[in-house]
Amino acid sequence: MTIETPAGPPTARQAPSERTHHGDTVTDEYAWLMNKEDPATIAYLEAENAWTDAATAHLAELREKVFQEIKGRTQETDLSVPSRKGGYWYYTRTEEGKQYGIHCRVPVRPGETDPPMGDARPGEEVLLDGNLLAEGKDFFALGTFDVSPDGNWLAYSTDFAGDERFTLRVKDLRSGEVLADEIPDTFYGSAWSADGSMLFYITVDEAWRPDRVHRHVIGRPAADDVVVHQETDERFWVGVELTRSEKFIVIDAQSKITSEVRVIPADTPDVEPILIAERRQGVEYQIEHHGHRFLILHNRDAEDFALAYTSVDAPGEWVELIPHQPGTRLESVDAFARHIVISLRRDGLTGLRVMCDGSTDTYDMEFPEPLYSVGLSGNPEYDTASVRITYTSLVTPDSVYDVDLVTRTMTLRKRKPVLGGYDPADYEQFREWAHAPDGTRVPISIVARKGVARDGSAPAVIYGYGSYEHSIDPYFSIARLSLLDRGVVFAVAHVRGGGEMGRRWYEDGKMLAKRNTFTDFVACAEALIRNRWTSADRLVARGGSAGGLLMGAVANLAPETFAGILAEVPFVDPLTSILDPSLPLTVTEWEEWGNPLESAEVYAYMKSYSPYENVAKLPYSKILAVTSLNDTRVLYHEPAKWIARLRATVPEGQFLLKTEMGAGHAGPSGRYDSWREEAFNLAWVLDTIGAAGA
Repeated sequence: MTIETPAGPPTARQAPSERTHHGDTVTDEYAWLMNKEDPATIAYLEAENAWTDAATAHLAELREKVFQEIKGRTQETDLSVPSRKGGYWYYTRTEEGKQYGIHCRVPVRPGETDPPMGDARPGEEVLLDGNLLAEGKDFFALGTFDVSPDGNWLAYSTDFAGDERFTLRVKDLRSGEVLADEIPDTFYGSAWSADGSMLFYITVDEAWRPDRVHRHVIGRPAADDVVVHQETDERFWVGVELTRSEKFIVIDAQSKITSEVRVIPADTPDVEPILIAERRQGVEYQIEHHGHRFLILHNRDAEDFALAYTSVDAPGEWVELIPHQPGTRLESVDAFARHIVISLRRDGLTGLRVMCDGSTDTYDMEFPEPLYSVGLSGNPEYDTASVRITYTSLVTPDSVYDVDLVTRTMTLRKRKPVLGGYDPADYEQFREWAHAPDGTRVPISIVARKGVARDGSAPAVIYGYGSYEHSIDPYFSIARLSLLDRGVVFAVAHVRGGGEMGRRWYEDGKMLAKRNTFTDFVACAEALIRNRWTSADRLVARGGSAGGLLMGAVANLAPETFAGILAEVPFVDPLTSILDPSLPLTVTEWEEWGNPLESAEVYAYMKSYSPYENVAKLPYSKILAVTSLNDTRVLYHEPAKWIARLRATVPEGQFLLKTEMGAGHAGPSGRYDSWREEAFNLAWVLDTIGAAGA
């Protein structure tokens, strides 16, 4: 069969459709692309894919080379550091040539305190093999993986489409039998009762909002399951989990700015949930069980959060434990039998603070590099005097340490192998600052190979996100080495809307301050150019999801600042989506972006920055938009419409759309498929910035 190469990019037909809000009528000529069931929509997406294949055919050799570099630097047969829970060590291993992880455990030997490392040892029990589950499937993802407290049962859920609707199953780990219990259309999260007889899980409403917590009795039909809690406020998501102490099942309801938590004693799982504190608009809190008390991390009169506690027996008054300290953002709290560990950030860096039980004395863990990321990792055991942490930086591969909370000693258990002679001393990382138009100093993290010229000639990539208080902290990437080793400078712009500099940093980049996210990013790009890290004709911007909105906005705001823009699953038609409460996630998003249905001011503000609304006859850089047909978070039609309008408005522009026809928000699911996807993206980036031949 001969496949004909397209002579040029496809032209999307125009079928004008009008919407009117607040007296403003808008014509959307590509609204028809929202119909996923229309064969014309699929045909158009496939035509775009064919054009993208043709337009990038000259990069095939480079793509393969980059893929082989990623693969060659990765230890394909590998083992995670085992975590102890009860009488077992739990771990995941990978095997060369296989796409997915294999989840295993081995019994703890008498007197064994250190995790067993190296090859799998006798007695290994395979709990779940993702490769077997994924056989014959184009996509595979796990939602829940949850072993019961007694170690006898495994609850797991699978998604074979990428739409994040999971089917929940239960496996008897004693016999290896998968029970007849099968529950479709569940969400992430689960919790076991203390005796393992009952399983709590979550389902979603028609708008893909997790709104109900169910209780399932093992061995009984799903039709008998009881709805334990239903959240009727469409702004709120629900979650469920078992505390580390295994004493309480926690049901939390969270909007973007408000929380409410209930608990159920795990040894009496059929009682009504107990409310910890009623929701109060604008007050967020999370709880952690610690002996006779619930620890409460909250922002009540504490913008950067404080830590308090209340009685387990009679939740009520909050007693202060760590007062609010402006500039030190407390992000989470983890309780252990004799210690509390607080995850925080200060001065743009993450940190860990330890508090001994029965004492207000605390100490902060210290780390050697000027730029890094650190956080707790797993830690399923409650009665322990040590914790596991993960540490990384722009030059240090992911590292797993066990920390003795009493002696404060850190033991390196494993550093992610990077094959091929990687030496962190060959690279340098820097922190620089840009000045936003309003005078705000915006941090930039930079990594480059030593010796890269600072004369403006180096190619560069700048990455950004800037929403939901999500921080893009310094991190190591094997794939990124394919850029750095070709002389490319890599930078992260820590723009407002993220959480890098505390809660105020987030507040100043959302709602009616959202434009700060975009102008911060442009200021960071201009700082890289001004400080001679790169030049505008050798700089690519990259971002995904809400960071894809950032990409679309800066494409309109500063088209001549970038040689190219890589927008992954980009939220580029936000106003249309946020105006439609029937779409997945819309109502829950109003506290992040504003409600343009009710507010003319919000409507006008969102319209002023929406990438799709503001496509114009501009000197756009090259643009590659990557999306997935089954994405339920940012629907495929947003980038499809955006590229269609860009091409119609600027016919001479170089705009590409690539749609994964069988994946979701995170793209391809298998690791080799993901590496090939990244190789495709990096080859396009290298070609755009003139580094393809380096």
